[in-house]
Amino acid sequence: MPPLLDARGLHLALPDRTRKPLLGGAPLLPILRDVSLSVGRGESVGLVGESGSGKSTLGRTLLRLHRPQSGSITFDGQDITALPEQALRPLRPRLQMVFQDSQAALNPCRTVAQSLALPLVVQGLAQGPALRQRVAALLDQVQLPAAFLDRYPHQLSGGQRQRVGIARALALAPDFLLADEVVSGLDVSVQVQILDLLRELRRENHLALLFISHDLSVVRALCDRVVVMRHGAVVEAGDCATLFAAPQHPYTRALLRAIPLPVVDPHWLDQPAPEAEP
Repeated sequence: MPPLLDARGLHLALPDRTRKPLLGGAPLLPILRDVSLSVGRGESVGLVGESGSGKSTLGRTLLRLHRPQSGSITFDGQDITALPEQALRPLRPRLQMVFQDSQAALNPCRTVAQSLALPLVVQGLAQGPALRQRVAALLDQVQLPAAFLDRYPHQLSGGQRQRVGIARALALAPDFLLADEVVSGLDVSVQVQILDLLRELRRENHLALLFISHDLSVVRALCDRVVVMRHGAVVEAGDCATLFAAPQHPYTRALLRAIPLPVVDPHWLDQPAPEAEP
């Protein structure tokens, strides 16, 4: 079966705001270099790399929030690489995202109920009593009590806000979910709860999940496959068991050295780490 989302040979350059603009605008800074990645239906893929490696930019490109200069993005058999926004609009509900900063992702002037209801109202999917039932069901799906419906974001903890963000992403019954560093700012115990929730929701909804993180231990706990990025390019990819047991690239070995993981095959620890950044 072909993957739900398939990207091939993506190249992306964005304006470099740190340099003085020349005639015609800011110079372009290469971000993605010949990146290929696929996510199957119901599959969980981890995308890892240090800050600045291009992970989040790749995620936004896959959702067509950026348009690549070259390469292709196929979603459910349809090439969406160059589709104009009007043509993309019917596909947007099927491609959803959960953001890293749960505080900034939620409107501080809206209650939880209003934030969850908004996508349903905009898409014309529910109104009146049916809307209230759908909103309550979404909150229950992320294991928050109904009393939270009338609360505002500042009245929630970080983990609770992230659950609301997940519920909002699920409101339109997506097929593909992008989770961008969604547990990086949470306590370890709360991280485990959110990861368990994502695992359960993926199974129940048969979601394709792209999970972006800099932490390989988190990816190992959640994902079927892992893709490692450095300097805007994919340096290694494979199923989690194989990659963690015998990483091939020096950069992957360096990432694994930085986290407390049991070593299945200790010989790769003797391999040299990648050179320091210029």
